[in-house]
Amino acid sequence: MHIAVFETEEWERKACLRLEPHHRVHCTSEPLAQRNAADFSDAEVLSPFVNSRLDGSVLSHFPALKFIATRSTGYDHIDLDYCAKHGVIVSNVPDYGDSTVAEHVFALLLAVARNLVEAVERTRRGRFVQSGLRGLELRDKVLGVIGTGRIGLRVIEIARGFGMHIMAYDVRQDQAAAARLGFTYAGLDELLAAADVTTLHVPATPGTLRMISDREFSRMKQGAILINTARGNIVNIEALVRALADGKLRAAGLDVLPQEPLIREEAAIFRNGAVRDADDLKALVANHVLLRFPNVIVTPHNAYNTEAALQRIIGTTLANIEAFAGGTPQNVVSRR
Repeated sequence: MHIAVFETEEWERKACLRLEPHHRVHCTSEPLAQRNAADFSDAEVLSPFVNSRLDGSVLSHFPALKFIATRSTGYDHIDLDYCAKHGVIVSNVPDYGDSTVAEHVFALLLAVARNLVEAVERTRRGRFVQSGLRGLELRDKVLGVIGTGRIGLRVIEIARGFGMHIMAYDVRQDQAAAARLGFTYAGLDELLAAADVTTLHVPATPGTLRMISDREFSRMKQGAILINTARGNIVNIEALVRALADGKLRAAGLDVLPQEPLIREEAAIFRNGAVRDADDLKALVANHVLLRFPNVIVTPHNAYNTEAALQRIIGTTLANIEAFAGGTPQNVVSRR
């Protein structure tokens, strides 16, 4: 099979060589997009990462495509309806980053709770001044965890070490985990009203699109903190700007934003079709406004990025490809 692997670093290219000589492997550091899809049009297998966009207009360039092995847990960058219609199987990496992402949650939380960025910048300028740096102690604070999958549960485990009280919301409650880890489930409104810190761990689906918006911010405790390491479009970014500007939120720590590909390469804004409508343009403006709030920390979708997690990603991805080639695909997420 011809396998095209996108967004690769040199060590990943070397890892992919284990698929040869049984398969022809082509690796590129570029993400898959409309502009380069034709260069790999005979590929039967695609392995993208999160910056590639595999919508119908891109996938239509691959008439021989049989399998997509995304090197991520999320797969909202892939048009599953197109894949189902054309018989393309999609697999993901379901559990590479539980601890990695959960630890990043607390890196963001501690940074905003203790004003670490401003404190470090001051001392680098030679200003050993504490004024305005008074922080928030996490012990006995209420942590609201929205989504209790693998990452959400690992966040809860870590939060217990800080002495936090934990409430959780999920449409599928794991009562065995709640009993084991000592947390309680609540309705979304109840959680938002009680939580000093709310952290998001739900996938990007039609049901979670902008699930945190003006209504939800209005129900939050005054001076709450929001952490998002899940997907950018779970939060209505304009509503988030309003909540910060009005002082409803004390701070926000974000590893994800809507329209991330356009933020990374601003010149892409001027390509035909890059900005689809006024909502896209407003989201881009809101993103740039967020970057200027002193009480907001934004990291570049970096929560997954540890050596251990990346090794798990490539290992599982290659195993997914080999399983498909052997006729027994695993970690399948595509719609039937």
